[in-house]
Amino acid sequence: MPDLSKYFLITDLDGTLLPNNKILSEIDKNAIQKFVHDGGKFTIATGRTLQSAQRYIDELEIKMPVIMYNGSLIYDNSEQKVLYTDELPVIAENIAKDLLNFMENPGAEILRLDNIYIICNNGYEKEHTQICQVTPLYMPIEDVPSGGWFKILFATSPDEITRIEEYVKGKDYPVDFVRSHDIFIEMLPKNGSKGTALKEYLKMMNMKDIRVVAAGDYHNDIEMLETADCGAATANAQPLVKEKADIVLTKSCNEGAIAELIDKIYLGEI
Repeated sequence: MPDLSKYFLITDLDGTLLPNNKILSEIDKNAIQKFVHDGGKFTIATGRTLQSAQRYIDELEIKMPVIMYNGSLIYDNSEQKVLYTDELPVIAENIAKDLLNFMENPGAEILRLDNIYIICNNGYEKEHTQICQVTPLYMPIEDVPSGGWFKILFATSPDEITRIEEYVKGKDYPVDFVRSHDIFIEMLPKNGSKGTALKEYLKMMNMKDIRVVAAGDYHNDIEMLETADCGAATANAQPLVKEKADIVLTKSCNEGAIAELIDKIYLGEI
C-alpha cells in the first residue's frame, strides 16, 4: 500500500461526490473514512455556501479546511475561522443589473458568508434553494449589504444560460464567469476559481511533497483538476472536463465515483 500521508484528495460535491438525490452514499463515505484513517488527507471544494455544505462536512467529519463559493473562500471549520477570501468588486452590482435586464426569465442570488440573498426569483432559482436546503433572504439588489460578495449565481433555462455565456464574452467586465450546471452561470472575482484557491490552500497548509488528487464533473472544476497532480473526471462529467482530466473514472456520481478513485490510490495507480 502506498504511503497515504503523501496524498491529498480534494473533491467537488454536487455531481462528483454527491449523487442526484444529494444523499452521501455509504460506499463513498466508507472509502473516504478509510482513506483518512489510513493517513490520507481529504477535503471538499464546492460552489455551495458554508451553510448548505455544513451537513456533509459534519457527516464526513472533515478536519481540514474546505474551499467554498467556487474558490472565493477557504474556511477552517474546526476552528470556525476564515483563512482566505476573494471578493467581487463593487461594480459587480451594476454588472448583475445589466445581466438581469438581458435575461428573459431572470433568477439570481448573491452569496455572502452570512447568507444567500435572492435578488430575482424564478422556477430555477426556487429549485436551487430546495436543493441547497437553506433559508435565503429575499430583497432587491440595492438592499443587499455591500462588500463580502463572494459570487453571484444566475439561474435560468439551459438555452438562456448559453445565451448569457455568449453575451458576457463580448463584454470587458472585470469579473469572470463560469458555467457550473446546465441551468447555472456564476459571476466570480477576476481570476477566481477552485484552481486559484487550491494553489493558495497548498501554500497556506505548507503541503510539500504531497500528491494532490482532485475530482470534478463540471466546467467550474477544470482549473482545480489542472492544478492537481492528478485530475479525475467522473463518468458523468461534461465532455470538456473529461478532455482536461488526467483520468476518467468508470463510475458516475450515482455509482461511487470517489470510492473508485480512492481504490486507484490504494492500488498505486495514481
